[in-house]
This record gives sequence, structure tokens and C-alpha cells, in this order.
Amino acid sequence: MLREIQCFARVAERLSFSAAAADVGMSQPAMSQAITRLERATGVRLFERSAREVRLTAAGKALLAYAEQVIDSVQAFGAEAARLARPTIHLAYPPLVGTLAARIVRRLATRTPAVGVELRAAGRDEAARALADGEVSAAILATPAPARFVTAARFHVTVDHLAVPAGHRLESLPRVSPAELGGQVLLTPGSRPWPGLPGRSRLVADDFAAALDLVAAGAGLLPIPQLMVRTIRRDDVRFVPLEAGDLRITYALAWSKERVTPELMALVQAVQDALWTR
Repeated sequence: MLREIQCFARVAERLSFSAAAADVGMSQPAMSQAITRLERATGVRLFERSAREVRLTAAGKALLAYAEQVIDSVQAFGAEAARLARPTIHLAYPPLVGTLAARIVRRLATRTPAVGVELRAAGRDEAARALADGEVSAAILATPAPARFVTAARFHVTVDHLAVPAGHRLESLPRVSPAELGGQVLLTPGSRPWPGLPGRSRLVADDFAAALDLVAAGAGLLPIPQLMVRTIRRDDVRFVPLEAGDLRITYALAWSKERVTPELMALVQAVQDALWTR
């Protein structure tokens, strides 16, 4: 009956048996027969027909919404089945490089055959654990990655701003030099102090967004990439350019050598391509 319901919806849209038939590549008699079969099966007259026009009956108008729901459900079923049928890999990534992760997903979706990617935002420790436990196929990790993982496609994120609490004395400077950081507490999302910067390091969770909450609370200052500065709007934090030389965070795609699949290799290629064309 699905075919007949689809024909009913098309005739209802066009209010013409000939136009509806042409839309779906059927003959007009075949279209009329489909509607007749549906009317007999339901015991309801769906259209008023005359030599000059086709109109929905009151019953036809009432049933049209249900017909459209059936068609939408069938289309959704097909789309979900296609999604489930294609190979899928899971990628953990730090929110800082979310735009890169999105480009990777788009690239893999357009290749032949397509590869689905399930993204999982995670800090470094959580991503490394998920990778070791097989919960994700690969992870973008700040380097150095644990020695048990294979890495490739390294890239750098420049750290060129300093997040300070609103009202802090450094807020008004056109830029901050390392000499002005003496005696300050520098928040470090990760496991290593910022190289080349004076001040006292305070290690915090590997999450820049959470570290900004600490900045706003007056717990310290945070060197931060411009990549994040462009996406954050807060009234309680200010961002000042930082003269930090070659200060940067290096990331790499990591995976377990015991769990290599064709889809994983497609991911590696997609990451490399995305970095090359960014």
C-alpha cells in the first residue's frame, strides 16, 4: 500500500492525475488505478474528479497529513538504514580543534565508499584512556602522546593571547611581554608548564573552557590560542595579545597499532588532507 499512499500524496500536491503521473514516471491510467486501489482498500473516496478539476474530499484532506507522515517515516527509515550500513569510526578530539574535526567528518562523508565518524569531545587524559580501552578508533592528542600509540599528521596551534580576569592590571596593555608575568600564576591545561614563560605554573584539567572559569575567579592567568579567542564571548574575562615567541601546542592523530582498519587509514588520510588544505 506504500506505493498507493505515495501516489495519493503526489496527486494531492498537484491536483492533477497527469502531472502527478509525469512526476513519478507513471502513465496516467496507472496513477488512476493506484488511487482507485487505495480508495477501495480504505473504503474512503479521496478525490472529487470532473473533466476540469481534481479536488480533495473532506476525507482526503483529513488523511493527507497521515500519508505525509508515512512517507516521511519511510524516508527516515531508509536514511538511518544507510547510515547504519556504512562503516563508522569514533574519534576523540579536544574542543580546541573542533573546526578541524568537523572538516574531517565532511571529507569522510564525501569519499567513496563513505565513512561515518562519531565525534567525542574529550580532554587529553580521557581521550587517551578511551583510545587504550578501544572506546574510540583514534584520538587527536597533545604531544607527546603515550608511547603505546602510533601517531601521525602532527600540527601546531599557536598560543598568542593571555586570558586575564576583567579589571586585571594587564587588561589595558596593548600586548603582554613575558617580563610582565613574573609573580603571576599561569594556568596550564595539561601536564607541562608553559616553556619560556616566568611565573608560577598551576596545572589544571586539560580543558581551556574550564580553565577560563578559573581565570574569571581570579585563580590565575591563561595563555590561550587566538583560535579560541575568536569563538569566546565573556564579560568576566579579557584577552590580551601575548608576546611569547614560538609558544604553541602540538597535536597529533593517535591510534592503537593493534586496531588498524581500512576506515582508520581513511581517517588518517582525511586528517592529512584537511591539514594540507586548511
